[in-house]
Amino acid sequence: MTTLESYYNRFNEDHRLTTRHGQVEFTTSMKYIHQYIPENAKLRILDVGAGTGGYSVPLSEEGHVVTAVEKVQHNLDVLMAKHANVNCWPGDARDLHFLDDETFDMTLLFGPLYHLHTKEDRLAAFKEARRVTKKGGIILAAYVMNEYSVLTYCFKQNNIKEVIAGRQLTSDFHTVADADGLYSYLRLEDIDELNKAAGLQRIKIIAADGPADYMRRELNAMDEETFKFFLDYHLATCERPELIGASSHTVDILRN
Repeated sequence: MTTLESYYNRFNEDHRLTTRHGQVEFTTSMKYIHQYIPENAKLRILDVGAGTGGYSVPLSEEGHVVTAVEKVQHNLDVLMAKHANVNCWPGDARDLHFLDDETFDMTLLFGPLYHLHTKEDRLAAFKEARRVTKKGGIILAAYVMNEYSVLTYCFKQNNIKEVIAGRQLTSDFHTVADADGLYSYLRLEDIDELNKAAGLQRIKIIAADGPADYMRRELNAMDEETFKFFLDYHLATCERPELIGASSHTVDILRN
């Protein structure tokens, strides 16, 4: 069993987007997905790394033709058990040979790039996403960010000394990818370099959850009205460049 499978076999992925901080990420991501769906249109949407269907299911319920690809069998089993109108495939973002060229109006990469540790693997995922997405179609790619990792794991959780001793950070505090690790954390310049190598054109990049992941306890303590104000604040500021790099997750919106 791989590290990825072991993690998701015990992690309740189905619950993640229902938490307060998860609601911020979900609400923001769905807002921007809808920005690129023409009014009254029904698109063919591909969700690569679909997990348990957090995005696939609601998009299918809106009437879109949704195909979900998921590498972890446990997650795929949970998704299929929902009996949603989603076409489900086991598969890896780097090899979508079972899908035809230029099939989809929109492709979501909400997950795979978290777990691919080399530039070559990330480019392979983008090559496949580009192949199956129609020319002029939209690709939304999500990342977990370097500064979030350093601030939370190294300092908030007080692991900085062992991380430094293990040479898991560069001298300028960039995380060092571990082939056997679970996540890879990027900076904005890493994402820019990847886009250039993949030949993808950015429309915009957003902080999917902004400060929400740093504030889990505070968000959980908020009454509904206060939480709504926080969500309104986040949606009003999630494109601000000074906030994007320190977000837990970013979403890069690209045109094929």
